Parts: sequence; structure tokens; C-alpha cells
Amino acid sequence: MKGKRVALGKRLRHSPLVQTLGLRPNFEDYSEIELDLLRNADTIYYPSTLYEDIFLALGKRVFPANYYRYMGDKIKQTELFTLLGIPHPRTRIYRDNPRAPQILADFSFPFIAKIPRGSSKGRGVFLIRSREDLQDYLQKYAPAYIQEYLAIDRDLRVVLVGAKVVHAYWRIARPGEFRSNVSLGGRISLEDIPDDTLRFAERVARLCKFDEVGLDICICEDRYLVIEANMVYGLKGFEAAGLNIYQLISKRVTEGGI
Repeated sequence: MKGKRVALGKRLRHSPLVQTLGLRPNFEDYSEIELDLLRNADTIYYPSTLYEDIFLALGKRVFPANYYRYMGDKIKQTELFTLLGIPHPRTRIYRDNPRAPQILADFSFPFIAKIPRGSSKGRGVFLIRSREDLQDYLQKYAPAYIQEYLAIDRDLRVVLVGAKVVHAYWRIARPGEFRSNVSLGGRISLEDIPDDTLRFAERVARLCKFDEVGLDICICEDRYLVIEANMVYGLKGFEAAGLNIYQLISKRVTEGGI
């Protein structure tokens, strides 16, 4: 059984090279045969937040790396981008009892405020145009995650598996909306995807050691900026291109890429 590839999450359930056991709330819910598979596996795929740290402590390789610990955490992502020198919109985090004067000393209206953890689909992103907007945000959320506003109407979603691009598409904001999320009416376009943007995305994924990620990248003043990393990304862009993400991940396993 040494060297067996075992998955808990179901994303690789159609791969002939990976045995998927499913995610169960207790290790005692697995049979002895299944526990032996886990004990002897070199790689555990999609171990979940529940079990990832345990497998890492046992010296197992887990896939995707840097997936669960950065999932939905904009603060950790910003700190990682900053430390690695990855271009990112100017961002500051105000941790302890953030107040408007602190923020207004660093940012001019308009700017962006975000719910720093656990938000998705653009619903935790606010355009701050006035002191009243800012006070309303500060009364509800802490720490405060403040980011410069970029006058753009689109960004590029680049999905990578094993630091290789598997799909990319533009998300174009609907008129009057500053967010480009498809869930908020953003339009998907598969046209004119710049090759150098894809190479930039691959470099970012390698630097961050993101095994599976959807990077949101914008082009502003001829610079590429990584807005954020999405570990849970929508599939509408794949559907628009007639692609199946599960087949693409399985193919990467077959090719030896992950």
C-alpha cells in the first residue's frame, strides 16, 4: 500500500489513480483497511480543514498545498503577497479598534473596504465614498481591511492546478457596478486573454505554493496586480468554455503534474 494516492474530498473521485474515501467527521468512522490506506499513503488529496494539520504533522504530502489555510482569508493573502513582493492593490489592515482618522490619513475617497474573512462572491466588498460609508463599515466589521480603488471595469480569473493554467476568462462588470463578480451580473468573456498574464499567474502560483487556485488579476496602468486568491471559485467560466474542472484536475494527476 506504500505510495498509494488517497483522497478524502471528492474532486478526484473519477481519477483511476486516486482512491477517494470521502470525508467523515471522525477517523473512527473509517474502516481499518481505509485507515491503513491513510497511514501508508504518500499523498493525501483534499484532506479538508479538519484533517490537513494532522497529515502534515505525520509528514504526509497534502494536495492542494496552501489551500485551506488561505481559503477566504484576505488578510493572510495580502500579507503573503506583500512578503513575496507580488504586485497587489495598495492595502492596509487596521487591527485594533480601527478609527476613521487613521484610515483617512492613508486613503482618499473613494476606496474599497472588505470583510476580511469568510466573504465571497463580491458580497463583502464595499465602495466607500464618504465618512458616513466608512463609519457604517467600521461599526460592523473589524479588523478593517482597506484597499485602494482601481478604476477598472474587468478582471481576469485565472484558474491554476499544479501551478499550470487550466482556464482563464475575463469577468466584466455590468454598467453601474464596481464589482465584476459573475454572481453580481458580471459578464464572462473568453476573448483576447493575454499570454503574458497567464505566465504571470503561473509565477504567482509557484511563489505562493498554491497548488489549486483561482487568481483574480487586473491590469491597471500597464501593471498586473493580483487582487485575491480564490480556493473556492465558481464554475460558470468553465461552463462557458465547455470545460469540466474535475476532468482537468484528474488529467493533471494522470500527467504526473500533481
